Amino acid sequence: MQRLWSAEHRRMRWKNGKGETVEIAVHPPGAALDAFAWRVSTAAVVEDGPFSCFDGVDRTLAVLAGGTLRLQIGAAPACQLDPTSDPLAFAADAPCHAQLFGGAVADLNIMSRRGLWQHRLQRLACAVPIAQASVMAVLVAAPGPATVRVDGVTLDLGPLDALRLEAGQTVTLLDGDGWLAQFDPSSA
Repeated sequence: MQRLWSAEHRRMRWKNGKGETVEIAVHPPGAALDAFAWRVSTAAVVEDGPFSCFDGVDRTLAVLAGGTLRLQIGAAPACQLDPTSDPLAFAADAPCHAQLFGGAVADLNIMSRRGLWQHRLQRLACAVPIAQASVMAVLVAAPGPATVRVDGVTLDLGPLDALRLEAGQTVTLLDGDGWLAQFDPSSA
Protein backbone atom coordinates (compact mmCIF):
# COMPACT_ATOMS: atom_id res chain seq x y z
CA MET A 1 0.00 0.00 0.00
CA GLN A 2 1.27 3.45 -0.89
CA ARG A 3 -0.19 6.64 0.55
CA LEU A 4 -0.67 9.50 -1.94
CA TRP A 5 -0.98 12.84 -0.13
CA SER A 6 -3.17 15.45 -1.81
CA ALA A 7 -0.53 18.16 -1.27
CA GLU A 8 1.83 16.13 -3.48
CA HIS A 9 -0.56 15.47 -6.39
CA ARG A 10 0.66 16.81 -9.72
CA ARG A 11 -1.27 19.83 -11.04
CA MET A 12 -1.35 20.52 -14.78
CA ARG A 13 -3.35 22.28 -17.46
CA TRP A 14 -6.06 20.30 -19.18
CA LYS A 15 -4.99 18.82 -22.47
CA ASN A 16 -7.28 21.38 -24.20
CA GLY A 17 -5.88 24.22 -22.03
CA LYS A 18 -9.29 25.28 -20.67
CA GLY A 19 -8.78 24.29 -17.02
CA GLU A 20 -6.60 22.52 -14.49
CA THR A 21 -6.45 18.86 -13.49
CA VAL A 22 -5.02 17.36 -10.34
CA GLU A 23 -3.38 14.02 -11.08
CA ILE A 24 -3.84 11.69 -8.12
CA ALA A 25 -2.17 8.60 -9.61
CA VAL A 26 -0.79 7.56 -12.98
CA HIS A 27 0.80 4.41 -14.38
CA PRO A 28 3.59 4.29 -15.21
CA PRO A 29 4.57 6.92 -12.61
CA GLY A 30 5.24 10.32 -14.18
CA ALA A 31 3.73 9.34 -17.55
CA ALA A 32 2.73 12.16 -19.89
CA LEU A 33 -0.89 12.64 -21.01
CA ASP A 34 -0.23 10.80 -24.28
CA ALA A 35 1.66 7.90 -22.67
CA PHE A 36 -0.19 6.76 -19.53
CA ALA A 37 -1.58 3.23 -19.22
CA TRP A 38 -4.11 4.39 -16.62
CA ARG A 39 -4.76 7.59 -14.69
CA VAL A 40 -6.81 8.91 -11.75
CA SER A 41 -7.43 12.65 -11.58
CA THR A 42 -9.86 15.29 -10.41
CA ALA A 43 -10.82 18.63 -11.88
CA ALA A 44 -13.09 21.60 -11.35
CA VAL A 45 -15.43 22.26 -14.26
CA VAL A 46 -16.30 25.95 -13.96
CA GLU A 47 -17.74 26.75 -17.39
CA ASP A 48 -19.48 25.11 -20.32
CA GLY A 49 -17.21 23.71 -23.01
CA PRO A 50 -15.55 20.70 -24.61
CA PHE A 51 -13.79 17.95 -22.72
CA SER A 52 -10.25 17.06 -23.78
CA CYS A 53 -10.03 14.23 -26.30
CA PHE A 54 -7.80 11.23 -25.47
CA ASP A 55 -7.28 8.89 -28.42
CA GLY A 56 -7.62 5.19 -27.57
CA VAL A 57 -8.67 5.84 -23.97
CA ASP A 58 -11.75 4.81 -21.98
CA ARG A 59 -12.97 7.20 -19.28
CA THR A 60 -15.27 6.98 -16.28
CA LEU A 61 -16.43 10.20 -14.67
CA ALA A 62 -18.18 10.90 -11.36
CA VAL A 63 -19.34 14.24 -9.99
CA LEU A 64 -18.00 14.66 -6.46
CA ALA A 65 -19.53 18.01 -5.52
CA GLY A 66 -21.36 21.00 -6.93
CA GLY A 67 -24.18 21.30 -9.41
CA THR A 68 -25.24 19.17 -12.34
CA LEU A 69 -23.03 18.35 -15.32
CA ARG A 70 -24.83 17.67 -18.62
CA LEU A 71 -22.66 15.76 -21.09
CA GLN A 72 -23.27 15.46 -24.81
CA ILE A 73 -21.02 12.61 -25.97
CA GLY A 74 -20.90 12.12 -29.72
CA ALA A 75 -24.36 11.42 -31.17
CA ALA A 76 -25.65 9.68 -28.01
CA PRO A 77 -28.50 11.25 -26.03
CA ALA A 78 -27.24 13.79 -23.47
CA CYS A 79 -26.87 12.58 -19.90
CA GLN A 80 -26.76 14.41 -16.59
CA LEU A 81 -24.51 13.74 -13.60
CA ASP A 82 -24.65 15.19 -10.11
CA PRO A 83 -23.09 14.17 -6.77
CA THR A 84 -25.75 11.47 -6.26
CA SER A 85 -25.34 9.90 -9.74
CA ASP A 86 -23.58 6.68 -10.55
CA PRO A 87 -20.31 7.10 -12.46
CA LEU A 88 -20.56 7.34 -16.25
CA ALA A 89 -18.24 5.32 -18.51
CA PHE A 90 -17.57 6.51 -22.08
CA ALA A 91 -14.92 6.61 -24.79
CA ALA A 92 -12.56 9.54 -24.12
CA ASP A 93 -11.89 9.89 -27.86
CA ALA A 94 -15.55 10.69 -28.60
CA PRO A 95 -16.37 14.41 -28.82
CA CYS A 96 -17.80 15.49 -25.47
CA HIS A 97 -19.33 18.85 -24.57
CA ALA A 98 -20.17 19.80 -20.97
CA GLN A 99 -22.87 22.16 -19.78
CA LEU A 100 -23.25 23.22 -16.14
CA PHE A 101 -26.49 23.68 -14.20
CA GLY A 102 -26.46 25.01 -10.66
CA GLY A 103 -22.80 26.01 -10.56
CA ALA A 104 -19.36 24.52 -10.98
CA VAL A 105 -18.65 20.86 -10.26
CA ALA A 106 -15.70 18.89 -8.95
CA ASP A 107 -15.29 15.62 -10.81
CA LEU A 108 -13.28 12.42 -10.55
CA ASN A 109 -11.83 11.04 -13.80
CA ILE A 110 -10.59 7.49 -14.25
CA MET A 111 -8.93 6.68 -17.58
CA SER A 112 -7.29 3.60 -19.05
CA ARG A 113 -5.61 2.91 -22.37
CA ARG A 114 -8.05 0.79 -24.42
CA GLY A 115 -6.69 -2.65 -25.31
CA LEU A 116 -4.03 -2.49 -22.58
CA TRP A 117 -5.96 -1.85 -19.35
CA GLN A 118 -9.55 -1.79 -18.21
CA HIS A 119 -11.01 -0.12 -15.15
CA ARG A 120 -14.01 0.09 -12.83
CA LEU A 121 -15.04 2.91 -10.49
CA GLN A 122 -17.32 2.55 -7.50
CA ARG A 123 -18.46 4.69 -4.60
CA LEU A 124 -17.64 2.91 -1.34
CA ALA A 125 -20.42 2.12 1.11
CA CYS A 126 -19.65 2.44 4.81
CA ALA A 127 -18.79 -0.76 6.67
CA VAL A 128 -18.82 -2.95 3.54
CA PRO A 129 -15.44 -4.73 3.15
CA ILE A 130 -14.17 -5.05 -0.40
CA ALA A 131 -11.58 -7.70 -1.19
CA GLN A 132 -9.44 -5.94 -3.79
CA ALA A 133 -9.05 -8.56 -6.53
CA SER A 134 -7.73 -6.30 -9.28
CA VAL A 135 -4.05 -6.01 -10.12
CA MET A 136 -4.04 -2.40 -8.89
CA ALA A 137 -6.51 -0.06 -7.23
CA VAL A 138 -6.58 3.54 -6.07
CA LEU A 139 -8.84 4.53 -3.18
CA VAL A 140 -9.60 8.27 -3.13
CA ALA A 141 -11.11 10.14 -0.17
CA ALA A 142 -13.49 12.50 -1.94
CA PRO A 143 -14.96 14.99 -1.77
CA GLY A 144 -14.25 15.13 1.96
CA PRO A 145 -12.08 13.23 4.43
CA ALA A 146 -12.46 9.53 5.13
CA THR A 147 -11.40 6.89 7.60
CA VAL A 148 -10.60 3.50 6.08
CA ARG A 149 -9.31 0.14 7.22
CA VAL A 150 -6.92 -1.73 4.94
CA ASP A 151 -6.00 -5.24 6.08
CA GLY A 152 -6.68 -4.32 9.71
CA VAL A 153 -4.81 -0.97 9.65
CA THR A 154 -7.00 2.11 10.23
CA LEU A 155 -6.03 5.26 8.32
CA ASP A 156 -7.42 8.79 8.30
CA LEU A 157 -7.35 10.41 4.86
CA GLY A 158 -7.83 14.10 4.11
CA PRO A 159 -9.84 15.32 1.10
CA LEU A 160 -8.31 13.86 -2.11
CA ASP A 161 -5.69 11.86 -0.20
CA ALA A 162 -5.44 8.44 -1.81
CA LEU A 163 -4.09 4.94 -1.28
CA ARG A 164 -2.58 2.82 -4.02
CA LEU A 165 -3.57 -0.76 -3.23
CA GLU A 166 -2.26 -4.08 -4.47
CA ALA A 167 -4.27 -7.22 -5.29
CA GLY A 168 -5.45 -9.15 -2.26
CA GLN A 169 -5.85 -6.23 0.14
CA THR A 170 -9.22 -5.78 1.85
CA VAL A 171 -10.50 -2.23 2.25
CA THR A 172 -13.41 -0.98 4.36
CA LEU A 173 -14.71 2.59 4.49
CA LEU A 174 -15.38 3.38 8.16
CA ASP A 175 -16.42 7.03 7.85
CA GLY A 176 -16.65 9.76 5.22
CA ASP A 177 -16.61 9.51 1.44
CA GLY A 178 -14.49 7.24 -0.70
CA TRP A 179 -14.18 5.99 -4.25
CA LEU A 180 -12.34 2.88 -5.45
CA ALA A 181 -10.86 2.74 -8.96
CA GLN A 182 -9.73 -0.76 -9.92
CA PHE A 183 -7.42 -1.58 -12.83
CA ASP A 184 -6.68 -4.84 -14.64
CA PRO A 185 -4.76 -5.66 -17.81
CA SER A 186 -7.13 -5.92 -20.75
CA SER A 187 -7.93 -9.37 -22.03
CA ALA A 188 -8.42 -8.01 -25.56
